[in-house]
Amino acid sequence: MPADFSLSPLIAATAQWLTRAYPPGGGALDTALAEAQARQAVTVAAWLRYPTAMDAALVAVAGPGGSGRLDGVTGTAGDGGGDEDADAWRSWVDEVVASWAAALLGAPELAAAATRALGGSAYTAGAPVEFRRLVAPDEHDRRAAALLRHPDLLAPVADLHRDQLLDRLAAGPVTLTG
Repeated sequence: MPADFSLSPLIAATAQWLTRAYPPGGGALDTALAEAQARQAVTVAAWLRYPTAMDAALVAVAGPGGSGRLDGVTGTAGDGGGDEDADAWRSWVDEVVASWAAALLGAPELAAAATRALGGSAYTAGAPVEFRRLVAPDEHDRRAAALLRHPDLLAPVADLHRDQLLDRLAAGPVTLTG
């Protein structure tokens, strides 16, 4: 199993934010497929953004920033009906990771480049890691996540930090460990 350097809460919250901002269209299967795609995109983005254990530890201590700006950009809001505890997960949403994940979901060639950049990283060491639903979605995946993969709908979020993602990918593979 690859190391996650304690990014699990950030990945879970950011993937949840994406699937709520760009909900699947069908039933339980579509929801599961859309969630899997969002989780894969967010995982790749988080691993690129926080390539070392120290990076992950720092974001765990400082916090990722929350979904406030993203909520404003997309017009989404907390769904807890005024109950702050119901929306506490939103504080673990990472704006940059959400932006990078949106860019990856809207551009398969960018997603492929991002997953290649993770080759040799501490995250991919050990057991094989696969991101098929992200880089090679089938018809069921595309239909289930029609909003989540629509480049025009994703653009307001993806464009927030796309240049940073492109700079990160231009820097070469993530090879830092632990």
